[in-house]
Amino acid sequence: MSAYMMMIVVLLPILAGALIPFLPFKTRTQMMIYIEGMVLLTSVLVISMLLNPPADAFVLFRFTGNLSISFRLDGLGTVFAGIVSVLWPLATLYAFEYMKHEGHEKIFFMFYVITFGVTLGIALAEDILTMYFFYEMLTLVTLPLIMHTLSREAILASRTYLYYSLGGAAFAFIGMIFILTYGTTSVFVPGGVLDMEKLGGRTNLMLLIYVLCFCGFSVKAAMFPFSSWLPKAGVAPTPVTALLHAVAVVKAGAFTIMRVTYYSFGTEFLRGTWAQYVVMTLVIFTIVYGCSRALKETHIKRRLAWSTVSNLSYILFGVVLMTPLGLVGALSHMVFHAVMKICSFFCAGAVIYKTGRNYVHELDGFGRKMPKVFVIFTISGFALMGVPGLCGFVSKWNLAKAAVASQNPLAYAGVAALLISALLTAMYMMTISVRAFFPGRDFDYGRLRGVEDPNWMMILPLVLFVAAMFAFGLHPQPVIHALESVAAAMQ
Repeated sequence: MSAYMMMIVVLLPILAGALIPFLPFKTRTQMMIYIEGMVLLTSVLVISMLLNPPADAFVLFRFTGNLSISFRLDGLGTVFAGIVSVLWPLATLYAFEYMKHEGHEKIFFMFYVITFGVTLGIALAEDILTMYFFYEMLTLVTLPLIMHTLSREAILASRTYLYYSLGGAAFAFIGMIFILTYGTTSVFVPGGVLDMEKLGGRTNLMLLIYVLCFCGFSVKAAMFPFSSWLPKAGVAPTPVTALLHAVAVVKAGAFTIMRVTYYSFGTEFLRGTWAQYVVMTLVIFTIVYGCSRALKETHIKRRLAWSTVSNLSYILFGVVLMTPLGLVGALSHMVFHAVMKICSFFCAGAVIYKTGRNYVHELDGFGRKMPKVFVIFTISGFALMGVPGLCGFVSKWNLAKAAVASQNPLAYAGVAALLISALLTAMYMMTISVRAFFPGRDFDYGRLRGVEDPNWMMILPLVLFVAAMFAFGLHPQPVIHALESVAAAMQ
């Protein structure tokens, strides 16, 4: 396939989204057909490209020397682009029903579709400058989505998101400059690009730069102490928070950390150093911290947000093991968590959309009135806990196996963190399901008059997500083999 296809799949949704406010749609249905059509067309083009990847890179714009905006499809980019292209059409379908009464739909869907193209730009970036460029664009195009309602709470949340993102970008920029200075190339190369002759005796300085760069990119992955923006962003409409927490922003943070760790600095340079222990300590703490905050939280979307904080650090834990097995664990949880978390968020959004209830204590008895939503929510909860037969078990098993095989003493603390997290996940997820299905013998269901499951536009994506959880849980070998081939390229 031609390398031009990479440019097309990035620019198509950006341009299609930018046109939405200016196109003279006569009805809302026409707008929906246009939006879903553009998103589906982009996803089909991406999937066809993944099945028949272009051999060459495509340079969109060259600045000077080796600095350019260019695209290349490799194994790691295939994983991220695949997640994005599969989930975005389903999220868009769900958004049509949810946004029906939210107002300013054209502006909302303009940024919603543009974000698709920007995220693909991160996935297909050939070098660190291109990745950084689209990473910064992601902040700018998701900011209006967070502040869509223009409520005071939304404006404050978007301000926090902007401050954190700009601060993180500054640290990431420092890392990029040092890679460009002491690397042999700006292009991502398996194993890293550092030139040890140029580096000379500056090893500790470069390790410090890695820690700063890791922390900078980890802002979007919501690692402690940079995690508070994510629960606050829950004020955005659910189609936005689902993408923030499951696909676009947080996964972009994890993806960029994989890139700089395995393709820029290189694990041979980092493994066994004090820098590895620093970032691993932060990641392990975040796993337990996020779950603890989720257990304490009573707002359903913020509870799921703190769950995301914890689960994103599962991915980062696999990354900082700095072994092929660790990368397999990280990538498998990156894929499976996307399905599990977008499903649980969409269930929460369906409840909020149909009833306006936002807090856990308000959900008593909802299981009988909204059985489809709460059965699916319960299954997603089991998957997040790591129950065998569902995809969450597979990725957690891969992470634990990689941690033990690494023979890193601190990694054993990570295994303990995974076990503690599983217990806390069971508590904060099952509390919701138990209240929904077992409100008490004397509960008055008359108080829930009018509460019912949403229409097919919301239910269909949920059913497909549940099917994926079982499919990946019962037959994970094809996915795991594909991820192992990606990790093998690091050796």
